[in-house]
Amino acid sequence: MKSVILLILLCTATFQSAFAQQQIERWDRFEVTLQGPETGNPFEEVTIGAEFSNGKERVKAAGFYDGNGVYKVRFMPEKVGEWKYKTFSNDKKLNGKTGSFTCVSATGDNHGPVKVADTYHFKYADGKRYYPFGTTLYAWTHQPTGLEEITLQTLKNAPFNKVRMCVFPKYYSNVENEPLLYPYVKKGERKKTDGKVKFEWDLTRFEPAFFAHLEKRIDDLKALGIEADVIIFHPYDKGHWGFDSLGRENDLKYIKYLTARLSSFRNVWWSLANEFDYIKTKPRADWDIYTKAVVESDPYKHLCSIHNGSVYYDNWKPEYTHVSIQNGSTVEDFGRAVLLRDVFFKPMVYDEVCYEGDLPQRWGHLSGEEMTEAFWQGVIAGTYVTHGETYKNAGDTIYWAKGGRLIGSSPARIGFLKKILEEAPGPLELADPWKDHHTATTADSSYYLIYFGKKMQQEWAFNLPKKAGPAAKTKFQVEVIDTWNMTITKLPEVFEAGAPVEYRIFDKDRKSIRLPMRPYLALRIRAVE
Repeated sequence: MKSVILLILLCTATFQSAFAQQQIERWDRFEVTLQGPETGNPFEEVTIGAEFSNGKERVKAAGFYDGNGVYKVRFMPEKVGEWKYKTFSNDKKLNGKTGSFTCVSATGDNHGPVKVADTYHFKYADGKRYYPFGTTLYAWTHQPTGLEEITLQTLKNAPFNKVRMCVFPKYYSNVENEPLLYPYVKKGERKKTDGKVKFEWDLTRFEPAFFAHLEKRIDDLKALGIEADVIIFHPYDKGHWGFDSLGRENDLKYIKYLTARLSSFRNVWWSLANEFDYIKTKPRADWDIYTKAVVESDPYKHLCSIHNGSVYYDNWKPEYTHVSIQNGSTVEDFGRAVLLRDVFFKPMVYDEVCYEGDLPQRWGHLSGEEMTEAFWQGVIAGTYVTHGETYKNAGDTIYWAKGGRLIGSSPARIGFLKKILEEAPGPLELADPWKDHHTATTADSSYYLIYFGKKMQQEWAFNLPKKAGPAAKTKFQVEVIDTWNMTITKLPEVFEAGAPVEYRIFDKDRKSIRLPMRPYLALRIRAVE
């Protein structure tokens, strides 16, 4: 009798498991897995994909070979309801396979992929606001497992919701270790005259284990609510592996394979390159070809950018959803960050403004105060900034390259600013970008954030720009924010907007407030009933 009961329970569990696999949340990942040919070179000789349909909606997704005779097609449903699929392939075993699944509403922290909103800002697909507070971890997925796990634990307790990360390993100062996995199958290796090893690759065969590991880490980030800003190419190879000089044909094969594997991950952003102009093996004209290859291979149109070294790329081109800029000077003072935004008319993310740390290089020794102020300068201007840290850490690791633990003083202050921005009724814009670079406001003019930076003053007379200013008699309360000590002091006074005087709006009684004589203060001004 017991054996019969166990058999029934087993059958029930199996049925429930099979049924559960057919229920996919909106923006989650559905996967078709098929067994096919292993002989020859499936990477080169076999093509596979599928068309997914939901009523009149049809989406084609490319598949890929995952090794050991396994072929996969991944799909991210963006519409609830029943989806049907049919595979297409040049191999009879894989062609014409059909199936279906049900897409159900998203739950919990699943807000979908991030999209551009209101010209200069971002929202998740479900409409929830997203403010990018990023950090830099170029080669964190090429480190020993223990260090990667420490990095994830660090991110769990940090304020960052975007990570810039390279697909290819990095060979650069302070990060010259060999990874455990490589993107291509190794044909052999030989010692060079300097004693270092020169690897030889079979560029017609990808290493599925390498990409599976990358995917796991992107999923780990998703579980923490973090977007993966995936850097497809970079110049930090120096001929060590040769991944920066594969040639256009191999580059395009790599793009096709990478996008087939990763496009269905809702937290993926595409960064065509880090410092594209420093990759001397790729002509400038090729970047248009590579960018279009990425965009055309991604049926979900994830966010896409290209990052510069010294020379900006043509960021106004339609394939780029936002602008990723390296330029520390843009957030060193007032009035600079907004200028590039007004050139490109897209969301502006200053992804490299130098790093907090103590490296001797000029880009690697910002103080915590300088890194924190860079974020405030960006946010006040209606733009966004990415963090990085270059202090030497336990085990001779540096967070910006290898990950590990954060020891700098800016992350807590960045988290403090992130909370302030998320509590605002909407994204910030300079209230008067032509003349007042200290004052930001929201679209309804009910909320202002004024940042003083390094300037210290004993008194502040209530005043706001006339442009985008409040109506007369609107009442406000003011809070004094110490951005470094992370305190917010609510003042008891209520201020009332008077009639405009030239370009400013003062309190009707010209009231002022006393300020502590400290740098890095801000004011939060909110309308009250």
